[in-house]
Amino acid sequence: MSGTAAPALEVEGVHVALRRKPVLHGLSLSLAEGECRAVVGLNGAGKTTALRVILGMLRPDTGRVLLYGRDIASTSRDVWRQVGHLVETPFSYPELTARQNIEAAARLHGADPEHAGRLTARMSEALALTGWLDVPVRRLSLGTRQKVGLVGALAHEPNVVVLDEPTNGLDPLAVVGFRDLLREVTGRGGAVLVTGHHFDELTRIADRVDILHRGRIIDTIVPEGPGCPGGADLERVFFDAVLAADLATDSTAPESGAGPNARVDTSRERTEIS
Repeated sequence: MSGTAAPALEVEGVHVALRRKPVLHGLSLSLAEGECRAVVGLNGAGKTTALRVILGMLRPDTGRVLLYGRDIASTSRDVWRQVGHLVETPFSYPELTARQNIEAAARLHGADPEHAGRLTARMSEALALTGWLDVPVRRLSLGTRQKVGLVGALAHEPNVVVLDEPTNGLDPLAVVGFRDLLREVTGRGGAVLVTGHHFDELTRIADRVDILHRGRIIDTIVPEGPGCPGGADLERVFFDAVLAADLATDSTAPESGAGPNARVDTSRERTEIS
């Protein structure tokens, strides 16, 4: 994986307010071909909103998103076919089987049916989904539906992959298989953007980890890079960055009660990362 190629995806100065409440404040990031980038933050930080903007599901108040240098507001269907995504709850037709749902997703993206079928078989094996392919989705567990959604997002071999907490509900064996699938995407020059809250997992799959807090990226971690050597406690790095951002905000509000010696209660906050 490498972050040196030209950007496949660019987010420039995106501001979003929902119900008059600011959610994203000038969000900017870029995603290179062959790179996996992760975004992590507390509940309500704006991660899912950011992905919805990137995928054209939500129009920003200001700013823009570029896909291969083209504003997504005017991007053609052919370009969108190069994108695979899974955001929030996986969509599926409950009366269709897992295989039929995956085939439908591949067809919508213009994939060759035979090639997509071969990919489906291989990816299903990696995620321990094979035995469930011919079962109606309505009979599947949430974790198995997540696997169906992931294979459906990847079966057309997209060049840009956008995934919202993709390992939610996956068993450990499937997590390892999923990690390998993402490496295949970046290995062929694809670009991957994921959100998540499992720090150890993020360091295994991501070239960069952005910390999103209150709608802003406040820090970027490069696993194994300077200042973040192997074995570093990334949860501590995360909470230190959040604490510093909150203290910087509180410094303009004397009555906030936050002092220079404040500390993050990690035993409480860990449960709120998403």
